[in-house]
Amino acid sequence: MSETNVTPPTPVAGSRSTTSAAGRRPIVKVVFASLIGTAVEWYDFFLYGSAAALVFGTLFFPKSEPVTATLLAFGTYALGFVARPLGGIVFGHFGDRVGRKRMLVASLLLMGLATFAIGLLPTYKSIGVAAPVLLLVCRLLQGFAVGGEWGGAVLMAAEHGDDEHRGFWSSWPQAGVALGNLLATGVLWIMAAVQPDDDFNAWGWRVPFLLSAVLVLVGLWVRLSIEESPVFQETQAELAAKKSGQTHQPLLEVIRRYPREVLLAMGMRMAENIAYYLFTVISITFLTTYAGSAGDKSLILTALVIGSVIQFFAIPLIGALSDRIGRRPLYLVGAVGVAVWAFVFFDLVASRSEPKIILAVVVGLILHALMYAPQAAFFSELFGTSVRYTGASVGYQLASILAGALAPIIAVKLLGTVEESNTRAVAIYMTIASVITIVAVLAARETSRSSLRHDRVTAAVPADRR
Repeated sequence: MSETNVTPPTPVAGSRSTTSAAGRRPIVKVVFASLIGTAVEWYDFFLYGSAAALVFGTLFFPKSEPVTATLLAFGTYALGFVARPLGGIVFGHFGDRVGRKRMLVASLLLMGLATFAIGLLPTYKSIGVAAPVLLLVCRLLQGFAVGGEWGGAVLMAAEHGDDEHRGFWSSWPQAGVALGNLLATGVLWIMAAVQPDDDFNAWGWRVPFLLSAVLVLVGLWVRLSIEESPVFQETQAELAAKKSGQTHQPLLEVIRRYPREVLLAMGMRMAENIAYYLFTVISITFLTTYAGSAGDKSLILTALVIGSVIQFFAIPLIGALSDRIGRRPLYLVGAVGVAVWAFVFFDLVASRSEPKIILAVVVGLILHALMYAPQAAFFSELFGTSVRYTGASVGYQLASILAGALAPIIAVKLLGTVEESNTRAVAIYMTIASVITIVAVLAARETSRSSLRHDRVTAAVPADRR
């Protein structure tokens, strides 16, 4: 029997928000907490990517020529993605055993400490090779923290919301990612706009990292005020009754009962993840290093600020649309769209015309949003409650190594030399990723409006096993 056809049990009183005004208050509070906390964590994570494209190459790898220095900076950037699956496993394990809320608070604290530390790091000029080593350690901590962030944030929104509007509610943490990038890019844009390059390279780049401490305190205050997921609490009670003291092992259960869903999630992530870094981080490198505008950082940063604002508002609208027409159609349009747009994108950026650069980024981020907005609900609906944090996180974060981590490195290598950049090769790379995503989406079932009260783990354990 299909999981989407299982009739959900009667909810515990007060455990589910309804469509009434009184019932909406809990979900609005949870969604706001997920939005703010996610924005803070991704502000920290994206800040590193923008800084790697702008200044880290010269400050931490000064003995290399420009393209090589950028590749080295992106190398430390990519290692943050390597730590993300480990973070997803660890935070997912405990999130499926002790609760989503505790893990969200822990991930936010760890991310804040790592980002603040980057703002205090001495550069290569001060301490030599120890500088990039310390930068790498901080980046690994960032990756570990953000690996546990995404799954918990989207599950809190999805599991508190009702089935009919899950795409809308769970898309708000996704909008928090756009908001985090907006904050990171916006602060860098302000610093670059009001400072000469020498001052920005000397100390201005540190300010956004140090400001993260304030944002983390705000995020913690909001997250500590929310309640645990009611769907999670129901499943925990059922597991306790059936397993009679046996230790619940979420990762092993995911491998045993949800391997196909993990692979589908990874495939669906490929085009979405690569496209995002193509239209944000790689665009910065292309304009400042390849298109001859190294002295005008504000040009691409302005486009990214505008694009992030538009994407922030587009994501919940697309999430709501996915509740009406389904997750798969929107995802497919986005996957095809980013492949086509990649062939146009670099020519628009290379024009060095501000309107064309803004158009390139805005269209790219809207196409990305067609995949990213329904993704939170889509992935949540693939896995049972007792392993949902682990399953969604592992599928999401494992793909990040193959997609987001390698995208800037592969793109820069494909672009080749500054004198003869090969943008078509990057567009073909994007197209290959899109084909993988299209196949994965077509292989997945439509999950919109299905109940989250399904679980192969609890269903496989007889009730009388005591």
